[in-house]
Amino acid sequence: MDTRFLQSFLTVVECGSIAEGARRLDLTSAAVAARIRTLEDDLGVSLVIRSGRAVKVTEAGRRLLEQTRHIVTSISDLRAAAVDNVEHGQLRIGTFFSATTSIVSPILERMYALHPELSVFVDVGYSPQLSEKVMSGQLDAALLVEHQFNIPKACEWHPLTEEPLIVLAPGTFKGTENAHDLLRTEPYIRYDRRIWGGRLADRYLRERGIQPRVRLEIDGLMTIASFVSRGLGISLLPDWAPMWSPTMSLTRIPLPGPAPVRRIGILSQARGPREKLTAEFIQHAKSVCQQG
Repeated sequence: MDTRFLQSFLTVVECGSIAEGARRLDLTSAAVAARIRTLEDDLGVSLVIRSGRAVKVTEAGRRLLEQTRHIVTSISDLRAAAVDNVEHGQLRIGTFFSATTSIVSPILERMYALHPELSVFVDVGYSPQLSEKVMSGQLDAALLVEHQFNIPKACEWHPLTEEPLIVLAPGTFKGTENAHDLLRTEPYIRYDRRIWGGRLADRYLRERGIQPRVRLEIDGLMTIASFVSRGLGISLLPDWAPMWSPTMSLTRIPLPGPAPVRRIGILSQARGPREKLTAEFIQHAKSVCQQG
């Protein structure tokens, strides 16, 4: 049984479509579909159901999913353990969306400067799902927004930075002091409540009885910053350093009293075949965040 076919099955299930799975694997959709059909013939069961462009895992596929993931991970670990040179290891990392360009990009720039042949897989997603992948061994480490979860003994948490909630307003509001009045009266751009930072902001408003004039709700701190700079409204969100670009007219208005804090860190496997690379990734992350 070809483990590449198992990887194709996993990727298609995670993406929810053959087309997206093929894009991630850098293959044609026909090639990925052929791999899955071959795997189904080999196992004697149907693994996925195709419905238009979407793909759903069958009950048989669901039963095999965890074992398949374990086999693929074990083979990857075996290959990494057999390589003595760190430059030829493969690092599997995860990151939440906002950190992809602002933190992960400069980290990888530094790592590739030291290890030009380094192979890296980057999984971009939401922090809760990424933390589960680290704990299950699918990822070596993940850059996360700290959320409520229990860290197992096999994993370690490495704090990077803390960001208090602020009111983000257009540059014309510079000198305004009463953040709560703004939150009550100005059009409000709500940070997506599916995101931990969005939940922090929503909780802050509810606990103080503030009902903002919500204009829209959206994910993406840089997107919100762009909207605010264009005068579309104000927002309550973490003080994310990359937002303070000279190309956007913004002002930071602090909250009265202690502000809730969003914490960012890295969850990593405590031991693993890519332990040295993971430690290097963490050190570069700390350096990038300190400079930011």
